[in-house]
Amino acid sequence: MMRSLFAGVSGLKNHQTRMDVIGNNISNVNTYGFKASRVTFQDMLSQTIAGASRPEENIGGINPKQVGLGMTVASIDRIFTQGSLQTTGNQTDLAISGDGFFLVAEGDNRYYTRAGNFGLDRDGTLVNQANGFRVQGWRATRNAQGEMTVNPSGTTEDIIIPVYSKIDARETQNIRYRCNLDSRSPIVPPNATGRMRASAGVTTNIDTYDSLGNTHRLTLNIWRTGPNQWTASAAITGIEGNVTLDVLPGAGQENQLNTSGRINLRFSPDGRILSAADAATPDEVNQGDLRVNASFRIAGNPEVRTMSLNLGQSGLLQGITQFASASTTRAVEQDGYNMGYMESFNIDNSGIITGVYSNGVRQTVGQVAMAVFTNPQGLTAQGENLFLESNNSGRANIGPASTAGRGSVVAGTLEMSNVDLSDQFTDMIITQRGFQANSRTITTSDQMLQELINLKR
Repeated sequence: MMRSLFAGVSGLKNHQTRMDVIGNNISNVNTYGFKASRVTFQDMLSQTIAGASRPEENIGGINPKQVGLGMTVASIDRIFTQGSLQTTGNQTDLAISGDGFFLVAEGDNRYYTRAGNFGLDRDGTLVNQANGFRVQGWRATRNAQGEMTVNPSGTTEDIIIPVYSKIDARETQNIRYRCNLDSRSPIVPPNATGRMRASAGVTTNIDTYDSLGNTHRLTLNIWRTGPNQWTASAAITGIEGNVTLDVLPGAGQENQLNTSGRINLRFSPDGRILSAADAATPDEVNQGDLRVNASFRIAGNPEVRTMSLNLGQSGLLQGITQFASASTTRAVEQDGYNMGYMESFNIDNSGIITGVYSNGVRQTVGQVAMAVFTNPQGLTAQGENLFLESNNSGRANIGPASTAGRGSVVAGTLEMSNVDLSDQFTDMIITQRGFQANSRTITTSDQMLQELINLKR
């Protein structure tokens, strides 16, 4: 008689636990990055009244006789399904589309979260606005080519976005040319004057920068000197003397300084650029990138400065070509700039933070790190939308977003809770009925005990 009472009590207690979980889910229906939990039940140990017997020659087997002793909570599982993304327009609000967690740190303590309501503190550090924990990732460093790059294989660190910080001026080192020279252009005699060459050829201009950020306009004049052959010279404003154009020969060949300051370009009959050669030396380059050094001295600075002009690749339709159409050759790219200030920034799907400067430069600032776990359900919830590693979650696999199973970062959005109210209300009804049924078990058992006691009257 007492077994049914305790079975009913176990049902009441564990349905109350399930109701607690449902209540927590519903209370967090509007919590960013929240993941709903569910409760599963299992029966407890059973009391064996009679064991099973095997079949004999003249009689069949008998099943065991057991009475269950109630139920208990089997597990409380967290469901890591994707929540809907809500657009906020705030650039530092980040959501994860797919698997993974952001890393935040409090000193040496590291936590993981799906809630990306981040912001900047007074030092420009990217932090969780709720508790000030610092978002982890990698800061950009300058490589040997002078470019800002991120090394995601290094140790994670606090991300700092230096808004309104200054970027130094950068001297122009490389210029790239593209488009077409009209093969129908008239041939200019070798001894023609500069004015005749300019009127019959192609002139292209591009602004370049010195180490202080001063602007110097580079003018490249190109004119046709024969079938599939062109000659070029250059001029730069604000310099002393003339510009020297010098072709660097291939590996193992000694370079001879081009004293004429002109170079000759040779094209194939089908319009592909084949080579660039000095006009006054035998130096020629006819493989790979056709690069020419433009050397000059800036007024007031005796040091010789050099810029590399990339005219295209030999035998390919990249860079300068020669077809029977209007000449459109121009310098399309140069890598110098003057001083500027960071005015804004943006974050792409891989978590790379790019600063936008007042001088038009876009430069990598850092990258947000992301972690995935073999068993995310094994993480330990710490409150404040934070999780910790546990013995069964596996170690954090940290790396950039959109790689190795990590989801992508969506800037300007936040992930909503994945709580489905229709499911929660349905579970609430089921839980309520289960609780009521177990209470009836207790009251019915009590009535049966009362009848037993009444036998003594």
